[in-house]
Amino acid sequence: MARLVAVTALGLALALLGERFLALRNRLNTSKEVEPVDLPNCHLIKGVEAGSEDIDILPNGLAFLSVGLKFPWMQCFAPEKPGGILMMDLNKESSRALELRVSRGFDLASFNPHGISTFIDKDDTVYLFVANHPEFKSTVEIFKFLEEENSLLHLKTLHHELLPSVNDIIAVGPEHFYATNSPYFSDIFLKYLEIYLNLRWTNVIYYSPEGVRVVAEGFDMANGITMSSDEKYIYVADSFAHEIHVMEKHANWSLTQMKVLHLDTVVDNLSIDPSTGDLWVGCHPNVLKVFIYDPNNPPASQVLRIQNILSETPTVSIIYANNGSVLQGSSVASIYGRKLLIGTLYHRALQCQV
Repeated sequence: MARLVAVTALGLALALLGERFLALRNRLNTSKEVEPVDLPNCHLIKGVEAGSEDIDILPNGLAFLSVGLKFPWMQCFAPEKPGGILMMDLNKESSRALELRVSRGFDLASFNPHGISTFIDKDDTVYLFVANHPEFKSTVEIFKFLEEENSLLHLKTLHHELLPSVNDIIAVGPEHFYATNSPYFSDIFLKYLEIYLNLRWTNVIYYSPEGVRVVAEGFDMANGITMSSDEKYIYVADSFAHEIHVMEKHANWSLTQMKVLHLDTVVDNLSIDPSTGDLWVGCHPNVLKVFIYDPNNPPASQVLRIQNILSETPTVSIIYANNGSVLQGSSVASIYGRKLLIGTLYHRALQCQV
């Protein structure tokens, strides 16, 4: 009898693992290929050689790029070089990004920047928030941008038990922000197990000096996060569920889900066109190619524009798509006027006209 129970349990476990494997293939879009969609006047951005995972553009056209992200499971073209923050002036014709100097005392050797966000205070002070992974841990760094000196003054490093694996940030005050955790675990083995089993434990955190709390949870892989132009809504990308969640933001900073937009691609970082309210999304058509890198069959890139996301019938357009021959593993698309910047997890970055 005991042997029968053991065999039955083993069979059920194997069936569960098999089902999870097939589900994982669907979540990673392993069979998806892209049809090319080109844009005019595209140029690779000079100075970006090892990824530009996130991009944030100020209203005056100064663009911040986080570069050099490293993870144990991810390809890296500059393993010995620490990460950094680059800047471009989109009012100029040059498609070159230059690295910003960082104030003394900050540990640049272990700088591993991920998602970024800017906040402009009432006195026009510009703060830059950076999700950082020194030695693959998780912190949030707050800098003050000194435009005249083209430098960043490091103000504070934030740690918290509710921020175990910060992916992206949207700043809403000088020390206030929403952040996504993905995966939930920080340990590399537990990360793989969490993804494989589809535990849906990733979440959104609201952080302020007065308190830190979970404001949304139950995501497959909470990733990019941004805020609508009128500051009434928070948008969250759930990568492996192929969804964008629209959350209403309340006066006490809590969030209530309003709707979910289902897509057929793996969504990464989100950004807003301040002039139209359109949502721009960096996507991975087949994210398995991101995790298992093959230079002969590299990961593709894809950019979506979503118009009228609050309506019953949003318009979803593929603005750019490439099979990896030009740009590999697009993670973000950010717009300024007619200039579109497309960043990647570990490859180059592209500037195009739209």
